Amino acid sequence: MSIATTISTAQAVAFRGYRGLRLAGDSWGKAGDPAVLLLHGTGQTRHSWKQTGIRLAANGFRVVALDTRGHGDSGWARTAAEYTMDTLAADVCSVIDEMGEPVTIVGASLGGLTGLQVAGELGATRVRKLVLVDVVPRIERGQGSRRIRSFMEGNPGGFVSLEEAADAIAAYLPHRTRPRSPEGLRRNLKLRSDGRWHWHWDPQFLRKPEQDLHAWVPKLEAAARELGIPILVVRGAVSDVVSREAVEQFLAVVPTAQLVELGGAGHTAAGDDNDAFTNAVVEFV
Repeated sequence: MSIATTISTAQAVAFRGYRGLRLAGDSWGKAGDPAVLLLHGTGQTRHSWKQTGIRLAANGFRVVALDTRGHGDSGWARTAAEYTMDTLAADVCSVIDEMGEPVTIVGASLGGLTGLQVAGELGATRVRKLVLVDVVPRIERGQGSRRIRSFMEGNPGGFVSLEEAADAIAAYLPHRTRPRSPEGLRRNLKLRSDGRWHWHWDPQFLRKPEQDLHAWVPKLEAAARELGIPILVVRGAVSDVVSREAVEQFLAVVPTAQLVELGGAGHTAAGDDNDAFTNAVVEFV
């Protein structure tokens, strides 16, 4: 693995995850600077972190944005059973082992929960700080979660054009200003042999085994409390996945946690208001 020495241009890096699965990443910054590991949410890729990675590198950090297994350019698991939270956490632990130094983890949604589990497993000497982007262990299991799943299950036959994919995103995220050009979607879609654009994730990911929340949620909350590390929760003020009440409950359980709320942002808070999000993360990190 080599690490980028420039700030504005990412360098591609690769790691070995659980049982040797190849994990793709982008890196900014230089070796020797404090390390930050960026973990995206379900259905996203490492490219969602580009501006945040550049800003963190400009402020003296070595940044790695990782594609979760089954997403982007990382390898796909053989079966849906290999997409459990334990497996995702094992991937990240392997990456941190390979990086060879303590890290700050910034995780959005699924990436945040993965980061919290990893921090609980590795301890405060290896995970120094944690940013949870619109996620706490007690997320809402209602309309917001169903909306995300419906979007990911939609269009199984792909799209005839990037513009058609942009239409789907605009319907899914009506609160977000639509980009003038759909060209940026090339990073999250793949043109397959059928001549259509498909999302860059493994459909099996949605069929992974259900988590036992009754045991897992208290375990994550206990890990967050016992770690004693600084934790920042960044909530989208109009999120339909993480309620203000759930965040306040988490803050009551974890005395080292603090909250920043982004007005007008939803569950995809980092992308909805990237400037405000990045400012909050840079200040905290």
